[in-house]
Amino acid sequence: MEISPIAVFRSPFDGKFGVPRQSGLAPTLRGRIVFNPPYRDPESLRGLEGFSHIWIIWEFSLNRTSTDTPSFQRDKTWSPTVRPPRLGGNQRMGVFATRSPFRPNSLGLSCVEVESIEKTSSEGTVINVLGADICDGTPIYDIKPYIPYTDCHKDASGGFTSDSEWKPISVDFPENLKKEFARKAKAPDGGKAEDDIPALVDTLSCDPRPRYQDDPEREYGMTFDGVDVRFKVSDGKLTVTAIEKVPKPKPTEI
Repeated sequence: MEISPIAVFRSPFDGKFGVPRQSGLAPTLRGRIVFNPPYRDPESLRGLEGFSHIWIIWEFSLNRTSTDTPSFQRDKTWSPTVRPPRLGGNQRMGVFATRSPFRPNSLGLSCVEVESIEKTSSEGTVINVLGADICDGTPIYDIKPYIPYTDCHKDASGGFTSDSEWKPISVDFPENLKKEFARKAKAPDGGKAEDDIPALVDTLSCDPRPRYQDDPEREYGMTFDGVDVRFKVSDGKLTVTAIEKVPKPKPTEI
């Protein structure tokens, strides 16, 4: 079976660090599904306006060891067990009992809210979504509607995730740094960066740090809307410390 991307995802995240670990954890986080030219026929979305949520099937493309070949087309090694961040990275579970990005076929699955379906002059009909856990530039392979009566199981059990309840942390984002973010950042959809501040706060409240790190003096950096958001975490509170330009990559030495 050969598959090819039908669309690409547009997101404030250029890299993996800081992306919410699951879809829906940052409900105000905006994203955009832009269809590749062969799939821009608006008829393919007829009826989708009646659904509030969709499933996105996509690729963990940043796991590639080669930028030329999709991961599902390469011979590669894989591990039958992984270390879920939910368990602090100290305990192994079977890869098929987790949502680890390191999988035999590197396919991801996310449920997101449909904010709007928009007709544009340059990109055709696009889908604006909320709450995605997907990086900018990610290939999308399929989209399916979320159907409540079959997809929602109220009595479902959560396995090992039920024993480690997720709670957001409080975020202190000083007003002067919010203004700095609005001035320096650039929203991926061409909108105003200041409109993305609630989504940035939602994302930071998910605590982007690896679960095994808890050093209150350590400063972290997360790329969001093209800027480096610096922060520290102490006593369950995340404090934004600086908004900086993302450094340009150094030229490759020959």
